[in-house]
Formats: sequence, structure tokens, C-alpha cells
Amino acid sequence: MRVVQVLGSSAGGVARHVAQVAQALTGAGIDTRVVGPRSVEALAAPPGVPFAAVEITDRPRPADVAATTALRRAVVGADVVHAHGLRAGALVVLATRGLRARPRIVVTVHNLPVGSRAVRGVSAVLERIVARGSDVVLGVSGDLVDAMAARGARDVARALVPAPSLADGPVPESERPRAVASVREELGIDPDEGLVVTVARLAPQKGLSTLVDAAAMIDHDATWVVAGDGPLREELLGRAVDRGAPVSLLGRRDDVDRLLLAADVVVSAAVWEGQPIGVQEALGAGAALVVTDAGGTCEVTGDAARVVPVGDARGLADAVGHLLGDEAERDRLRSAARDRFLALPRVEDVVGQLLRAYAGGTSVTS
Repeated sequence: MRVVQVLGSSAGGVARHVAQVAQALTGAGIDTRVVGPRSVEALAAPPGVPFAAVEITDRPRPADVAATTALRRAVVGADVVHAHGLRAGALVVLATRGLRARPRIVVTVHNLPVGSRAVRGVSAVLERIVARGSDVVLGVSGDLVDAMAARGARDVARALVPAPSLADGPVPESERPRAVASVREELGIDPDEGLVVTVARLAPQKGLSTLVDAAAMIDHDATWVVAGDGPLREELLGRAVDRGAPVSLLGRRDDVDRLLLAADVVVSAAVWEGQPIGVQEALGAGAALVVTDAGGTCEVTGDAARVVPVGDARGLADAVGHLLGDEAERDRLRSAARDRFLALPRVEDVVGQLLRAYAGGTSVTS
């Protein structure tokens, strides 16, 4: 079987998932290659997996005609084309029309469309193209599965998206004391001061304006650090100053696991998520979690988190403040987090689901 993985421009999460899938399929003996913009090659194509550059952008452009033609050439001879994202999926559907030996088309939908009415209108068109032109559609959250079924997808199921960084299991609990000591020393946090950690790209989807507002409302002596970079950095810094919020933006970090271990509380304030990798990593670190009820987040956490409504700064502040003042509840949530992590899908589950989707004739749900 020859499988081509296709993706467009990506902030990182989709590209890392494609790399995970490509590596796992190659390890299972499947001839796999990756097609996408040159900018994602380093993230999306693991060593030894062939890569072909096709510039699939994040929004419609005149260059889409050339991209569709290049994509058609890149997938000739494939048995299966697996596209990631609505843009890539729609272009794959268009590129394969009329091929003498049309490959089986599988599309994973990774994001809920947000933004202006025009953006949502374009997304609705892409959804119809993908739903009606694909053999299988996978959605990373239940609401996406429902949306694609409503658009006419014939075989649709929830995708499995495990955290790549935790393929070998949860972070050992024995590492927590060392992480607590080193992180607090680095950040200058007093022993009696709470440490709240958020790992997120600084982008609208992550609800960080709500996070800043919540941090300004907390009565406990605490520092809130955000690990990640993105376009909203200056806006968030200004908002933190205006609100008097104890929030520090750390930028991109290579030691996220250490931060999660050291945290008293880990928070996701997202507006929408699929199967958030950062939340999975927090579960694997045995973190006491507070999350917003966004997209597929609660499908990932189960009962191992305190949950508040999206955009509810007061509720977020109250939940975090309660945990900062209740060590026994933090310990209970940490134990629940580790148990929940062990119940999450693994890479081998992804391979099984995809091989069923690629083979056809059987529903991919199981």
C-alpha cells in the first residue's frame, strides 16, 4: 500500500501529528510520503520519509490552481491520500477528480472555523467539498464529527491524536521534587507563592485574554506563567499591565514537561480545541488541571480536571484560586490525571484506526 499524507501551512500541531502518523505507518511497513509546503518539511516529514513540496496556503489564493496541479502529480499512483485540514482536504478532492485510478481519500479535520462571517462561509464550502468527496472523514473532536456528518460525510469518526512527546508513557512522579525546586529558583518564586502554568500558542484560539483577566482576579499570592509564542504577545503584555495581572510570558520553551511538573495548577483557557496536545502532556505530568469546556478538551480530560465555561474569567479565577488553597484536592486531581493519561489512545491505536480507514469496507469506529 502506498499512502500520501498531505497538509497545508501549519502553526505546528498538525505538522507534528502528520510526522507522528508518517513515522508510525512507515514503521508498520506502509510506503508513506508527505506532501505540503516547504515551510513544514522539518516538522512534518521524519527522517527517511520522502517529502514533496506543494504550497498549500491557509486561505484561498490564485496560486491554488498551480497547487492543485502539483498535488495531482504528487498523488498519482497512490492507493490512499490522507489529507489533514479542510484546505488540504478540499484541494485533494479537486486534484484527484478524473484520475484513471483514483486513490481512496481520507481527510482529518483538525479545527473548527472561527472568525468573520466570510471566513465561516468559505469554511462551509470546504466542508461540503470534503464531506461529499472523501471516502472517510475523521474529526478531532465530537463537534467536528457531528458537523461533517451534517455536511454529508458517508463514513465519519473521531480521530485519535495522542501526544507525540509522551509515547513512552507518563512522566515519572519521582521527577516532581527536582522540577519544583529548579523551576521556582529560575523564576524567582517564593516557597509560599503559587505557580500557575499555561502552555499555549499566543493566538486567539487559546483564550489568553480571559486567562489574563482571571489572573488579575485571583486573591492568592501566585505567579501565572505562559509558555509559548505567537502573534498576540504584545497585546497580552499590554493587557496584563492594564489589569495588574501577575502573568509572565516565557516565550517558546523546550522544557514544558519540567514546567508542568513544577506547577501547582495547570490551566487551559482555550476558546476551541480538538484533542489538545498540551492538555494530554499535563495529564501525563500528573498536573492539577483547570480547563475550559472547549471543543474536545473534556473528551481528553474526562473527570481529571476542574471545568469552567469558555470565556468565564470569574469562573476560571475561582477554580484556580480554590485549587491553590486546597492541597488535598490538588493531589486528588494529580492522581486522576495520571490515571486518565493511561486511558488515552496510543500510537498503535492510531495505526489501527488508519489502516481500517485506508482499507475500506469497514467502519473506522471501534
